[in-house]
Amino acid sequence: MHAKLPELYVAADVEADGPIPGPYSMISLGFAVAGRPDLTFYTELRPISDDFDPKALAVSGLDRDRLLSEAPAAEEAMRAADAWVNSLRRIGRPVFLAAPAVWDGMFVHWYFMRFVGHSPFGATGSGVDLRSYWMGRTGHEWVETRKGRIKHELGLHDVPHTHHAGDDARELAQVFQAALDHADTVIDADTSLRG
Repeated sequence: MHAKLPELYVAADVEADGPIPGPYSMISLGFAVAGRPDLTFYTELRPISDDFDPKALAVSGLDRDRLLSEAPAAEEAMRAADAWVNSLRRIGRPVFLAAPAVWDGMFVHWYFMRFVGHSPFGATGSGVDLRSYWMGRTGHEWVETRKGRIKHELGLHDVPHTHHAGDDARELAQVFQAALDHADTVIDADTSLRG
């Protein structure tokens, strides 16, 4: 009998030119696997709508005209993302991870369903939210679970947040792996005290 494959936490980061998918566009997408810095994915996407919020677009620093002329169409980009996530199944079970899962998950799930017809993360697009995980692990209130504060508590002072979807997916993967390692340390210490 084969051993059960481990869960692979696939950190996702999205840059978008507005607050919701459909009327606005996801313009870049990054994935990175926690604990596996060699497993990453990044794509830019051609906007799907003429509408955009200049302030939202400015966050990413991406040039809309360049995306319209050079970025892959949403169908092509999301098929590539789907293939990449599914390629992970040979070594583990992909689990969606975001911070916040509500924002990034909304775009990722909508784009997969609209342009691929399914999500490699399942029909409901559910996954792990970093802030909710940290609340459960530490007992902190929601207001105390911003990613910057979590990074500070874990000693990750030099891990940047750049608003580049590829970089920020790698940042989230590193933060979540540190949170998992922190949890293991706390559990080990608690077990030894009860010893």
